[in-house]
Amino acid sequence: MADVTESSIAIPASPDQVMAVIADFEKYPDWNDEVKQVEILSVYEDSEQPAEVRFVLDAGVIKDDYVLEYEWPTENEVRWHLVSAQLLSAMDGSYVLTPTADGTDVSYRLAVDLRIPMIGLIKRKAEKTIVDRALQGLRARVVG
Repeated sequence: MADVTESSIAIPASPDQVMAVIADFEKYPDWNDEVKQVEILSVYEDSEQPAEVRFVLDAGVIKDDYVLEYEWPTENEVRWHLVSAQLLSAMDGSYVLTPTADGTDVSYRLAVDLRIPMIGLIKRKAEKTIVDRALQGLRARVVG
């Protein structure tokens, strides 16, 4: 079982504005330096929300070409899990948006396992870097 890395950030925008950026996968390379390429492979017919998305990631020690399946349980939450990858053996995560008086609190959870052995401390540091940079990039993208 993968360890979970979690962090959060306050963004001075509505949950709808934040989720619009999260759901715009093809723009991820514009605001997330680790994401090099994104391709939406399928969408849910009833909502047009992305169902399967392919990513090319280069996060230093973690580099991979992988596919994630997305679930959209509420308008303020998105979850994903790994479908296929070269290096990763598991990747589960979520964004949960909580409205606040000043905007939105965004919580990001990520759990990653690799097919190759890696010292736990290095893996956790890489996960923390991915989570923190994603949150900072998301905030900068939403705020402008």
